[in-house]
Amino acid sequence: MEDDKHMPSPEKEASETGFINTVGNKAERKLRARRKKYKTIWFGFSMAGLVGWSVTIPGVLGTLLGIWIDKHYKNSYSWTLMLMLIGIMIGCLLAWNWMNKEREAARKDREKNVNDLS
Repeated sequence: MEDDKHMPSPEKEASETGFINTVGNKAERKLRARRKKYKTIWFGFSMAGLVGWSVTIPGVLGTLLGIWIDKHYKNSYSWTLMLMLIGIMIGCLLAWNWMNKEREAARKDREKNVNDLS
């Protein structure tokens, strides 16, 4: 019977469990924040460069292919102009797709952080 006095009550156990969970969640968020890359202005410049190159490379490749076709096959319309525009459109679609993936990943990360707080 003496041991009953030293046993924690169910309310106290629930309170301690809640406290342990809160501390664990905060520690996990802190570790995740430390692993996360800092998004500085240089990070923004690199993303702009990446998007720019993803549009430029298909445009240049289309232009080069168009120039080659125009030199070897004489037509009344310009393959160079058409393939350059097609290359730019493909590059824009690639950049748009990549940006959507990044935005979705950021949204999921924000949702996870909000869920960790509750």
